[in-house]
Amino acid sequence: MARIANIAAYRFMPLDDRTPLRARLQAAAEARNLLGTILLAPEGINLFLAGAEADVRGFLDDLQADARFAGMQAKWSWCDTVPFHRLRVRLKNEIVTLRAPDLDLAATPAPYLPAAELKRWYDEGRDFVVLDTRNEWEVAQGTFDNAIDPHIASFGEFPRFLDKIEALKDKTIVTFCTGGIRCEKAAPLMKRAGFAHVFQLEGGILEYFEQAGGAHWRGNCVVFDDRGALRPDLSPAGATA
Repeated sequence: MARIANIAAYRFMPLDDRTPLRARLQAAAEARNLLGTILLAPEGINLFLAGAEADVRGFLDDLQADARFAGMQAKWSWCDTVPFHRLRVRLKNEIVTLRAPDLDLAATPAPYLPAAELKRWYDEGRDFVVLDTRNEWEVAQGTFDNAIDPHIASFGEFPRFLDKIEALKDKTIVTFCTGGIRCEKAAPLMKRAGFAHVFQLEGGILEYFEQAGGAHWRGNCVVFDDRGALRPDLSPAGATA
């Protein structure tokens, strides 16, 4: 049986044609028998899709033929069965909900920290803070060594958490999440709030697993499909090795 390809991808950019774009992407995914979720908002696109590898790659090729999505990177993982039950292409107000409508991501950008560099910082014992921006129940299944858990039930609570870490405003802080999308908002929000040295882990936990495996990580990483969570080798946590 052929293995199932899973991709996660996002891009922040203005989308003012979401209704026709929704119809086009729905048709393209259905034509390739892909299942999963595509979110379209005025701020950009976020997608999680699964299917035969050739079909997933064909969909990505079609998507990236649109100049707005050219070069958009996808994170790949593999499993034996499709982890979604249906295809949903949805219009939303935000592709990741922060409830900070006045946040201009371009006004206070935060630099990316590559996965290999984060591993090196850990290996060298550098003085830095690692901040998990995910929900409390995700953190409970796995996180980086010594990471701060904001103890939030949803990402929309993250802005209020910043008041609790005022003392860290002059520290070097590395934010992280599953695939990077939450940090695309969390890190600029922190910069705007006066945190001077904020980085976002490039590609999130999933890219770190690809580049550095399980070094300085404990547990598994929650994903939002039937696999539940992934091990650092990107295999489903419920599967036997």
